[in-house]
Amino acid sequence: MRAADGPEVLALYQAGLDGGNASFETTAPNWETFDSGRLPGHRFVAVAGSVLGWVAVTAVSSRPVYAGVVEHSIYVAPAAQGRGVGRALLSALIESTGRAGIWTIQSGIFPENEASLALHRACGFRTVGVRERIGRHGDRWRDVVLLERRAGSQKASS
Repeated sequence: MRAADGPEVLALYQAGLDGGNASFETTAPNWETFDSGRLPGHRFVAVAGSVLGWVAVTAVSSRPVYAGVVEHSIYVAPAAQGRGVGRALLSALIESTGRAGIWTIQSGIFPENEASLALHRACGFRTVGVRERIGRHGDRWRDVVLLERRAGSQKASS
């Protein structure tokens, strides 16, 4: 992912937010804010003429004990969903974080986002638990399924 990808990455991000099941956020940040919050060695785009999807990670804590734990976000264009883009992006992320000594990749996903939950489980993520009514999204409280993938986990069969 490069700065040149920024406008398309942020447009995909906003489209996902507009769908209502991607994040508690409602507005994508500007590129500088997005860029400064993501670890540079672990963000990827899938491109075929245009950006079809992206994945990026943030550190979960500045405390040294959590240096090997990241949280990721992944967004795939609606027209590219179901074509392996998400799996390719997660695979690239799993490989890059593994090489860097990162031992846990985690994510919080709304339970209604069944496609994302299925993708993560297919890529070796496991459900840690459900954080019930953890945050307000618009006018309602939302649950979040907490998933993680530990380094060395095997991918589930396709």
